[in-house]
Amino acid sequence: MTPVAWIVAVAGAGWLLLTVGLGGGANPEAFWGMLGPLTGALASWIAYSRAHGSAPELLTRVMIAGVALKLVFFSAYVAVMVRVFELRPQPFVVSLASGFIALHAIEAYFLRRMVMDGLRRPRRERTERLRSV
Repeated sequence: MTPVAWIVAVAGAGWLLLTVGLGGGANPEAFWGMLGPLTGALASWIAYSRAHGSAPELLTRVMIAGVALKLVFFSAYVAVMVRVFELRPQPFVVSLASGFIALHAIEAYFLRRMVMDGLRRPRRERTERLRSV
């Protein structure tokens, strides 16, 4: 499975577990709480994989920008969901926090794997790639 498929599958499984574990009354909060981390993890993974594929030396900059964007996104997301949509805070926060931790742990695993695979390339291939940039 690809990293995107893993992220989506874990988000779906997490939502299902929260729905069953907290009872049917946990929705729509469990759904919206899982949707935010899913969106953040997918967007950042796509940005990281594209950056690594085109210019691996820029990956750290892209990751720093991603953290800043996630800070803004999640601040606004929580405020809108709790104040505008008036979701109940407890199931929403449980879902959001569990989704955030699980999805970003998966993202970190695949990010480490992607970077380590890049480092395992023969030195000559890496040097040629850097010269072409």
